[in-house]
Amino acid sequence: MAVQPVAGGQLSPVPAPVQQVLQSSYLDFSTGWAQQYLPELYEAEVERYGNRTISGFLSKVGAEEAMQSDQVVWSEQGRLHTVMTGVTCDVSDAQLIFADAAEANLVRLNDTLHLYVTAGTGAGKNLKVLVTAVDVDSDATGTNDKRAATIVCYDQELMTSNATGNVTLADDSVFTVMIYGSEYKKGSTMSRGSLTPSFKSFTNKPIILRDRFQISGSDTAQIGWVEVTGEEGQNGYLWYLKAEGDTRARFNDYLEMSMIESRTAKSGSGVATADLGGTEGLMEAIETRGHVLADGFVANSVSNSFVDNMGTFDNILVKLDAQGAIEENMLYLDRTTSINIDDMLGNIGAGYAAAAGFGLFDNSSDMALNLGFSGFRRGSYDFYKTDWKYLNDAGAVGALPASAVANTGKLSGVLCPAGTSSVYDETMGKNMKRPFLHVRYRASQTDNRRLKTWVTGSVGGNITSDLDAMTVNYLSERCLVVQAANNFMKLVR
Repeated sequence: MAVQPVAGGQLSPVPAPVQQVLQSSYLDFSTGWAQQYLPELYEAEVERYGNRTISGFLSKVGAEEAMQSDQVVWSEQGRLHTVMTGVTCDVSDAQLIFADAAEANLVRLNDTLHLYVTAGTGAGKNLKVLVTAVDVDSDATGTNDKRAATIVCYDQELMTSNATGNVTLADDSVFTVMIYGSEYKKGSTMSRGSLTPSFKSFTNKPIILRDRFQISGSDTAQIGWVEVTGEEGQNGYLWYLKAEGDTRARFNDYLEMSMIESRTAKSGSGVATADLGGTEGLMEAIETRGHVLADGFVANSVSNSFVDNMGTFDNILVKLDAQGAIEENMLYLDRTTSINIDDMLGNIGAGYAAAAGFGLFDNSSDMALNLGFSGFRRGSYDFYKTDWKYLNDAGAVGALPASAVANTGKLSGVLCPAGTSSVYDETMGKNMKRPFLHVRYRASQTDNRRLKTWVTGSVGGNITSDLDAMTVNYLSERCLVVQAANNFMKLVR
């Protein structure tokens, strides 16, 4: 009987005719022949982070459209009615003083006004008045001209007297002024100018994003087969294609993250000096034209916290009422805020007499422990709630600590109106209905720059240079259009 040779000492290994894990056929270059067996090799990658991509927000709430210009311009309607704040007065002349002449031009002869005293003498009082003259009031030096409207009161004889009314005013009184109509004598003529409906024009410009993946020709010749699965559907055994797929997935994430976080370069900034202009992203649009609300939702462990949370939510309703009052809205939240709202909804019954129950799922045993809420209605609004991975992922906002300054820093959620808006597109020259959020990318009949990919080098069958490598290039040119940003809300904690 032949003796099986054993590798060790000065013996040479004996090759096996088939792939077998034998002590005699194992070659160890690092520690002599002490190691006996090869390590176990798993063919498939372990998806330790699940689906790693964080994009998808814009694809759910918006759309993408092509553009050919360097700039996208659109117009949005102004308000029909006029309310002015910070208006002062000169009680001796019975005049309202407007610091902003353009705002004061909205007040015309014979207008009827509702005055609410916001500060100073008479704070908290209301007064109805009629405009009898509109002129210019100068201070003592004659160098500080301000638009003024002379008024008479409906409720009392003088602004300084409450003999027949209940309001006493002084020069320190500050008003919010609302125009609610007009009044004329019989047979009178009307000597007043017209008011032209107002609108606002907004612009944004695209930015160019670029990235690349590169692998040398020698590395592409290596045979190291590993079965892989990626977010972009790149299933297979070529390891270097897996790396390219990861690069592409990361670039796709950058396309969305740029539309969310980008800023417009301010005049004199370092970016502007570098001849780059930036672009207005979602966060900047909300901060400048929308609303930023301190995330006041608290954990349910706090006594009666659901009452506090409902109060915070009702503050949102007040802001929506003052804007477009769009009925359906989407809430994209981080995990903490989402759970706190779940607690708020789940504990509503505890605050009512007889412990009224809400949403008991028909007593279904399958639903008894479902503690999450995907939608609810409050007042005249419907809200649809979902987690936003961008805010939870440790590779994105989820890695950021809470702000050291309360309610000024970390993004905890975004409220977006659902549906479409009608705006005048100055490029198309007509009214268009589009989602409130949509991406515009550069494209022409010869070049589409939505997501442009090309291969250079001398590897991979596409020889364009003497570089011994394969380079995959990615490019996109795009910007975000945020229409009716006054209906959007950013939650921060």
